[in-house]
Amino acid sequence: MTPRILVFPGSTRTGAFSGKTADAAVKELALQGAEVTRISLDDYPLPILNQDLEREKGVPENALKLAYMLGAHDGALIASPEYNASVPPLLKNTIDWISRVNADSDGRPFRAFSGKPVALCSSSGGIFAGVRALNHLRAVLVHCQAEIITPQCSVPRAREAFDDNGDLLEERLQKAMTKVCRTLIERARMLSTRLEA
Repeated sequence: MTPRILVFPGSTRTGAFSGKTADAAVKELALQGAEVTRISLDDYPLPILNQDLEREKGVPENALKLAYMLGAHDGALIASPEYNASVPPLLKNTIDWISRVNADSDGRPFRAFSGKPVALCSSSGGIFAGVRALNHLRAVLVHCQAEIITPQCSVPRAREAFDDNGDLLEERLQKAMTKVCRTLIERARMLSTRLEA
């Protein structure tokens, strides 16, 4: 089975380090034989989660699209920046909305994150490499019943971490990314709950 992996960064800023980290993961996943879908959350704008809004209008269409897209993949990799030592609001809001989807397009019970293997990467311009954000992100996704893999790749001093081709320069980080992607692919093959179109 060729595993299908969904990859997205938690920032939509032009030149975001998390975008570069996501792109490095896409290359490595493809090199290891995965079928990769790379998306930008910029293409799926969502309002701030508000239960009054949800009661009035239901779950937004973009949240449904993201949930079903996640469901159609065997695993996911999220590359997060760090805002004030935690998860950025765009990413947290996206996860919160996806978690509100409780049925598939045919009305059957469905939770996009439940049992889904997820790998976490981070990056920042400083020495902490976004690790503090991943601690919080891991807790949020575990609550959503995702299967978070243990290896992670955190890129410090991200301004200098990539070459002109977008590849990680440091051998230690290259090895970390390789391990993350290999583990995610293995877990995705083992635990696939992919929704069939």
